[in-house]
Amino acid sequence: MTLALVFAALLAAACVVAVALPFLREPEPVSDALDELDAGERRRLELFEARDRALAGLKELEFDHRTGTVSDDDYRALVGPLRREAAGALQELEREGTEQAADEVDGEGRPTGERIS
Repeated sequence: MTLALVFAALLAAACVVAVALPFLREPEPVSDALDELDAGERRRLELFEARDRALAGLKELEFDHRTGTVSDDDYRALVGPLRREAAGALQELEREGTEQAADEVDGEGRPTGERIS
């Protein structure tokens, strides 16, 4: 009986180790080199960052105005430029998106990857 319990405990420990072993190993990376962004991707990233900064500024300004940290006059003076910055970034992103979509469509209105059957 004792031998059976020892054998069962060893078998259980072996199963736990066998299942956990792949999770304990450090994965081998295929490549740790980062891909360089081209000019279009870099421009889109800059626009996303500008949009995010402007929206974060608007959110913080709105919070400060509601809590009374920023007066009504200061709020009116600061909210306009932030809104223009956010709107400009959004318009540029939309323009970039439509230009990219136009580049992906051939002369007959089909996506360039689509084949004629």
